[in-house]
Amino acid sequence: RRSGQYTMNHDHSKKIPDGASFDRSGSQDSLDELSMDDYWKELENIHETRGNNHEERVALVVKEPDEGELEEEWLKEAGLSNLFGESSGDSLESVVFLSTLTRTQKAAVEKRIETVTQTMRKKNKQHQIPDVRDIFRLQNDSKGKVCDGSEPSTVRTSENKSETHDGTKDPKFSLGTDEQKSLLEDMPSSDTDINLEISFAEQAANLKDSSVGKMYKGGGGDTLLPNFRLPKDKTGTTKIGDLAPQDMKKVYSLALIELTALYDILGTEFKQQKAVKIKTKDSGLFGVPLSLLLEQDQKKVPGTKIPLIFQKLIAQIEETTLETEGLLRIPGVAARVKGLCQELEAKFYEGTFNWENVKQHDAASLLKLFIRELPQPLLTVEYLKAFQDVQNLPTRKQQLQALNLLVILLPEANRDTLKVLLEFLQRVIDHQDKNKMTLKNVAMVMAPNLFTFHGFGSKTIEQREFVMAAGTANVMRFMIQYQKLLWTIPKFIVNQVRKQNTESQKKEKKDKAMKKLLKKMAYDREKHEKQEKTPNDTDVPQGVIRVQAPHLSKVSMAIQLTEELRAGDIVARFLSQKSGNVQTLKKEEVFLYEIGGNIGERCLDDDTYMKDLYQLNPNAEWVIKPKQS
Repeated sequence: RRSGQYTMNHDHSKKIPDGASFDRSGSQDSLDELSMDDYWKELENIHETRGNNHEERVALVVKEPDEGELEEEWLKEAGLSNLFGESSGDSLESVVFLSTLTRTQKAAVEKRIETVTQTMRKKNKQHQIPDVRDIFRLQNDSKGKVCDGSEPSTVRTSENKSETHDGTKDPKFSLGTDEQKSLLEDMPSSDTDINLEISFAEQAANLKDSSVGKMYKGGGGDTLLPNFRLPKDKTGTTKIGDLAPQDMKKVYSLALIELTALYDILGTEFKQQKAVKIKTKDSGLFGVPLSLLLEQDQKKVPGTKIPLIFQKLIAQIEETTLETEGLLRIPGVAARVKGLCQELEAKFYEGTFNWENVKQHDAASLLKLFIRELPQPLLTVEYLKAFQDVQNLPTRKQQLQALNLLVILLPEANRDTLKVLLEFLQRVIDHQDKNKMTLKNVAMVMAPNLFTFHGFGSKTIEQREFVMAAGTANVMRFMIQYQKLLWTIPKFIVNQVRKQNTESQKKEKKDKAMKKLLKKMAYDREKHEKQEKTPNDTDVPQGVIRVQAPHLSKVSMAIQLTEELRAGDIVARFLSQKSGNVQTLKKEEVFLYEIGGNIGERCLDDDTYMKDLYQLNPNAEWVIKPKQS
């Protein structure tokens, strides 16, 4: 069996199927021939460009993993590698981590540990090999009991009504199992509300258990994509970028476990692909790894998060007008695009490239070329297949939940670049009256550029390719349509992070290791010590918080909490205290932060109700400051 190694110039032009002769029941929406036609034409253009443009190049090899290797890698990624191997003694942190997992998340972890354990026994590795049950028993015996006492791998939440979910009876964080189930039953939820308070996998398990939860496939065109929305959360919506790095690391681990649990429940295989390193260009613009390109760009413009060439190409397309008919669909002239590509490589960083010569369709072709030429796909080798498999999930809501978790799992550079791309595509669609590029058209044209990656191209029969085409185009539509939702960190995950931080702090206090924790804090130690007195200080009465604003003229204020007081009101109150000697910061430049207590640091959205948040994290400090770029 070949392990996914394909050269990239096999001829696709023969593969454009006659739409009418295909049974499209396998694709999720019945997409009309016309729009599918856009997909195949785009694929043809891509292969034509490749044929003209490039000498034969080594394709990326995707390694076929050995038994147990995937699971071992998965546990490492999830931050649980110290449950096995040489370091298995040092698993205190993991015990805390495991204690905050929901039942479905635990089942996903156990399934992988079981496989690794069996493989190790077979290979007779000299590691200490823990028994799955011992790991969870150990965690049951530890102080922060959150385990639900059910047999580890059972996921049938409906049968476990009698069990308590949390030995600590902490009402602030409802994370798993029974509490989530009753919450699910109590919440008036509409089909279009995305519930972020309860684990997605738990929701799926409960849906499976209940006779009401008929799994459905959605159908239809642009107009029929449901108008999903996030119900307002009083403690504030957390976006990617709002949390400190040490908490984002925990979010990453939890998102990986949650996504795996969701795929497990829904019977879809979740396998991360592994790329074998290949030699790539180490300078230039096209075909350079994203991280390297950004390193290069940051020398020119410090703090750059999106490749400069990518930003410039988008700006160039927008400069003309987004009303041009067939924008993104009509390709530039191949020979001219090739010439521009070479000229950009030579002159872009010198600043001598003449942008006036670049026609709009050529710029659009260059933008798509840039995405395709990345040595590893924008959606990453690890997760490209998982993104494609979103199309196989039973309901649209679950597809959206999976995409949300996948976006969280992308490396920062990939995620930031994807965000800028999706925002641009939405702006193109906003002009569809003039440019005739609807959501469906744009998705059709862009899907081959993001999903048919030359490293493991699809040498498949035409029928399979057609179904995949329709499916990835749908995933593309989802990403464009719901991009605002996809960059949200679900509340149940933020609560799990708070819970972990609380449990860790308890354990560290016991071990007299508070100093270590303070060192870990992301913000200035000395400032922290100055402010540490305030929560229990006698000058701050009940129901009042002390807000610091070192960057503003009024550096500190005691604020009385009321039911309606929001984060935006506090920022506005500080900004209204004008003073001549401090540079004036605009409303959109500064934010209120929740710092410490059970979170590292979190930037608050203006609509956060402060009294509700204070109850969730009474030991936090409150600081107004500019957002870190």
